[in-house]
Formats: sequence, C-alpha cells, structure tokens
Amino acid sequence: MKTFLVPVEPHEKADRIISLAAKMATKMSANLTGFALRRAQVAAIGWDPASVAIVTDPEWDDQRPEAEARELFARVMTEHGLVEDGDGSRDAARWSWYSESGSGDEFLGSFGRAFDLTVVGQPSGRPGGSAITTLEAALFDSGGPVLVSPKAPVETFGSTVVVVWNGSSETARTIAFAKPLLHQAEKVVVFDDDGTLGHRPDGAAVVRRLIANGISAELRRLRNGSVRSGETILAEAASVGADLLVKGAYTQSRLRQMIFGGATRHLIAESPLPVFLAH
Repeated sequence: MKTFLVPVEPHEKADRIISLAAKMATKMSANLTGFALRRAQVAAIGWDPASVAIVTDPEWDDQRPEAEARELFARVMTEHGLVEDGDGSRDAARWSWYSESGSGDEFLGSFGRAFDLTVVGQPSGRPGGSAITTLEAALFDSGGPVLVSPKAPVETFGSTVVVVWNGSSETARTIAFAKPLLHQAEKVVVFDDDGTLGHRPDGAAVVRRLIANGISAELRRLRNGSVRSGETILAEAASVGADLLVKGAYTQSRLRQMIFGGATRHLIAESPLPVFLAH
C-alpha cells in the first residue's frame, strides 16, 4: 500500500481530509497524489429538446480554482513533513500534484484505479460539504479501497482497529486490502454475530486467518445480530478504544440501505472515526 489519491474538494473543510491523507501516507511511507475535484456540470432539460442547457456550479471556478487547491494541498503536505516527489529519500512519504485535464466524480473513479487507496470526505447533507457521489465513485469505480475521513479532525488512527465481520465477500476483500494497516496496529478486534451468520465463516475463522498472517487479533461477539447495526458498531468500537474501522461496504443492496438504512449507510454518515471500506 504505497500510492494514495486524494481529491481536493471545493469546500472549507477540505484541509481535514488532506491532513488525514497526509497522516496515512506518513504511516505507510507512501506517495500521495492530489488533484482538484471540480463539481460536475448539470444538464438542465426543458420540455423542448432544444432547451437543453449546461449549468456549471460557479463556486469552484470563482472561489477555488486549481491554483488555490494546489496551494492548499502543498501547504498541508509541508505541515505534515511530506516532501514533493523527486526531493529527498524515496523511503520517505512524498506528494505530487496531478494537473492534467479531468474533473468530477467520474474522473475520480477512473483515475483511482491507478492507486492503492483513495481518501475521501464523509458525505454531508449540507451545502459546502463532501458529496455522497464522490465517495461512491471512488468506492464502486476505482476497484480499490477508500478511507473515509470524518468531519472532525483526526489526531491519530490505526492503533486499535476494529474489523466488522458479517461473513460477506465484500468484507473478506476489505480485510485483504487492509492487511498493511492491520500489521501496524497495536490491537485488532474482530466483531461478529452470535450465531446468525448461518453457513458462512464466523469471526473465529477470521481471527485465525489474521493470526496466520502475523496479525495479533481477538474476537468480540455482538449479540442479536447487531453486527449489522451501525449504532451498535460505533458504541462497541468506542468501548474498545478503536480509532479505525474496517468494513465491507454495502454488503446489503445499496437500494435497500437507501430505503431501510443499514450499517454501511450509518457508518458513512455518522462515524467519528476514519472508516476503511471496500466493495
């Protein structure tokens, strides 16, 4: 896990996302690439087909042009001690800026395929925050994992890691992606259900898998199928002092979670901890 991508989003809390990405790059001695994420153009279509108009959100062009985004990115990199790629030791965390043409969530999903991890912000329902479309583009289109930065600043993370195991292929894949982080953790706790996984492997099997890979891990059983409850996961994570969550994303239908709710949807919206996700 040596190449990370972070879109510099057009809102006032973007520095918190960049800061978490810088800390992640430092932890893994990785190369962090930033680029300016522009808001997508919106097609306004009237009853007359000839009335199609392309409306561009002016906020980014007026308030955060690419030069300003790069300046913000470079400043945060300097604050965290990262050096620009090409300077200093190749073993140190480094940064680079991508300024070729390309913008919006569609570009992010495609460009992310060239990186080991994409760092995005926790979606906000309010104007001036990260968009759910940005997270989902990285999650569904990049082919790799994402690290979701919470709305509050993150001081430290990755010391006590909770793996939320529900028996799904998505979570099995997420664990494989997360192994470099799990190796560095001081404590890894696997949450599972108390017998509601059916024929799927239980958390004890996951603990054995991690131990076989040189990762010290312990099991914590959640009662009454509550491993699928975002509220319970966050409460239990707090009780073990977790500072990072690892979970497969949308192991239920995304449409079902939009309508009825689900653990992924709750964690994406409410987690005060960084969340490492893959689908």
